[in-house]
Amino acid sequence: MSKKVLKTKQDCIDFLTGLKLLGTGGGGSMTTGMELLTKALDEGLTLSWIDAVELPEDTFTCTAFSSGSISAGRPESESDISELGEKLGIENKFGLRAAEMAVKELEKYSGVKVGALVPVELGAANAPAPMVVAARLGISLIDGDYSGRAVPQEMQTTYFLKDYSITPAVVTDWWGDIIVIKEGSAAMVERLGKMMAIASYGAVYFASVLLSAKDTRETIVPGTLSLSYELGKAVHKAVESGQNPVTKISEQLDGWKLFSGVVTGKEWEDKEGAMAGTTHIRGTGADEGHTMDIWFLNENHIAWLDGEPYVFSPDLIMNVNPNTGEGYSNTELKEGDPVVVIGCKINPIFRSEKAISFFGPRFWGFDFDYKPIEEIVARP
Repeated sequence: MSKKVLKTKQDCIDFLTGLKLLGTGGGGSMTTGMELLTKALDEGLTLSWIDAVELPEDTFTCTAFSSGSISAGRPESESDISELGEKLGIENKFGLRAAEMAVKELEKYSGVKVGALVPVELGAANAPAPMVVAARLGISLIDGDYSGRAVPQEMQTTYFLKDYSITPAVVTDWWGDIIVIKEGSAAMVERLGKMMAIASYGAVYFASVLLSAKDTRETIVPGTLSLSYELGKAVHKAVESGQNPVTKISEQLDGWKLFSGVVTGKEWEDKEGAMAGTTHIRGTGADEGHTMDIWFLNENHIAWLDGEPYVFSPDLIMNVNPNTGEGYSNTELKEGDPVVVIGCKINPIFRSEKAISFFGPRFWGFDFDYKPIEEIVARP
């Protein structure tokens, strides 16, 4: 069975760099992702993924992911979790292994042996987490995900679009709490997850979406882990050789440089378990005299150019450090940061009428329609 293996710390950094870019401002902390991967390497675990076509037909898969706000203050490391637990008088029982416990509990409840995991989304923590869980359980991780980027809700996934149930779902937290959701709609399970994340002081971890090998192959956005790794490696090589990493990112993703500038401000709030706000950017260089504003709900979703609606999710909007080529998370992006905004097309499955109704501007509460990014950037 052929597979890609992360063998070194640099492999991990390259992987996380690509994941963070495709996380479009969300997808979890790179600090968390790096701790997960390096600890796994230190334990002698094999960090790898395989193509979904290699799954035996009798295999069942599930996904494992975290849910909650990405705002500052959420613990990012095992020591952060323990420190928070000490302040609250709660024992850190599961810590960063909460997702692993969720998978084990899902197997117990469902009576189904899970033979492989699929990341629910891309992002610097939410893709490494199932990778490490798979390694610890001795099962495969599939080269693909269910979102093609990072997303804030269940309704922006391929399994939702294909009407697969998220339940039964097992939810765990750092403190050892275990909850089983037997049945529920995607919207309600999403809401319950966010509310439980608030109650658990930052995050909860899901194991859900039990699918056969056939259904898994027909549902994933394929090859996205390999894409993330190759993207991160290209950024690393570009910086190392003195090339422009922004140009390399645009080339790798067949995307566009949308804007260059400096962050002038960011307003945000924790809204029902997610980080919501707007980043303001003043143009520099060729964009001097212009502005861009980007609204996010954990991830970037709406960009305005000079006050006019410009580019929207489900297409990807990435804020990138022009010097390092690393994506900014919306948690860390701050006033004074230099930024280049890069956009690229989403996988076509997310451009259906149903997908846009749960992923386009009107779903987020804005009074204008989605337009594909390639039509917008092609304008004179």
